[in-house]
Amino acid sequence: MAKFTAFTVLALLVSSEAFSMSPMTNKISARRTNTSLLKMTAAEDEVAQLIAKAAKMRDEAQQLEKAMGKTPIVVAEKKEAPVLLTEIVKESVASIEFESGSYETQVTSLDSLANESKLGLWKAARTSSVNTNSPTPLRPFPVSLNFLETRTGGQITAESLGVGGEMDVSLDDFKYATLYVTLGSTILGIGALAFLPENVGATFCYIAALIPILFLAVGSSAPGIIAGAIAATRGTKEEKGEQEDRVCRHEAGHFLCGYLSGLPIRGYSANDLGFPCVEFYPSLDGEARGRELSADEIAIMSVVAMSGSVAEVLAFGEAKGGDSDLMELDGLMRRSSDFVGAQKQQDLTRWGALAAYNIITANSDKFERLVEAFKQKKSVADCIAAIEGSN
Repeated sequence: MAKFTAFTVLALLVSSEAFSMSPMTNKISARRTNTSLLKMTAAEDEVAQLIAKAAKMRDEAQQLEKAMGKTPIVVAEKKEAPVLLTEIVKESVASIEFESGSYETQVTSLDSLANESKLGLWKAARTSSVNTNSPTPLRPFPVSLNFLETRTGGQITAESLGVGGEMDVSLDDFKYATLYVTLGSTILGIGALAFLPENVGATFCYIAALIPILFLAVGSSAPGIIAGAIAATRGTKEEKGEQEDRVCRHEAGHFLCGYLSGLPIRGYSANDLGFPCVEFYPSLDGEARGRELSADEIAIMSVVAMSGSVAEVLAFGEAKGGDSDLMELDGLMRRSSDFVGAQKQQDLTRWGALAAYNIITANSDKFERLVEAFKQKKSVADCIAAIEGSN
């Protein structure tokens, strides 16, 4: 009986301890919960403060850009482009006179269709990423040759774009070219004195003597011209099919980047091969005569100018048709409201190539449909439908 009583008392004591520990456990759990809540609240407050600071810094940056006379780039909220059928897009833009119409009509009509959600990609690169990794693909920044090569997987280089200055022409090529020009001029001078009347022969002899001097003058001031001539004389003839594919890809690159950047079309006509070539106005104001071009306009034209060569490099490893684009871009940079020195011009050109690469590769499906449209010599309406349409 005593044993039973002792066992019962012990059991009650154990039960009492168990019940007496429960409030302490609840207090500890409550304290841990409160601590976690405090930490979460503090973290949320810190995040809110960082967001507020970022918004303040963005506003200050935009105000500074306005004070410097630049138009700040505002990133709009990301929204999905409407899903459009190719035939419906073609019908929507068919009435717009692209080839002979004015730039005002083009911009007004395309803006109206975009506002009605009948177009989703007109001017899209100005306000969205257009599938690239950058929220502002048209905002320029300094780009070195090494950075350009690295970011494009080694595809886009000075040599592949044809702006490296060498063009696969060595110093020996220049040396032999100088010898050939001098020897040919000598033979021409001697032949003029031997076979032509005295006065006429002497005149041609002097002219022949000037040829090597002119050759050296051009070679020292603009060696690229001589290098291009040498490369052209020894270049291999490209197959017709490859040449046509190159031209169509070059023009498709221009068209895609120009349309996404929101530039009106200045011209759309067939070249010597019978395939259409596109030209864009440098501004939403057309030629923008009587005023200088803004930094944003120069940046956009850098992308459009380099897009043709970039499209060639992506398919063939090198560009052959970008000389005229570079010359036109150089002329536009001379109209810039900001001074564009040699270094800044190189930076803009390289950045333009990088931006064009990002846009074309990020929209490869649209680009390939556009290439086919050019090969089939389609109209501007068909080309826009190839970009906008989903089928």
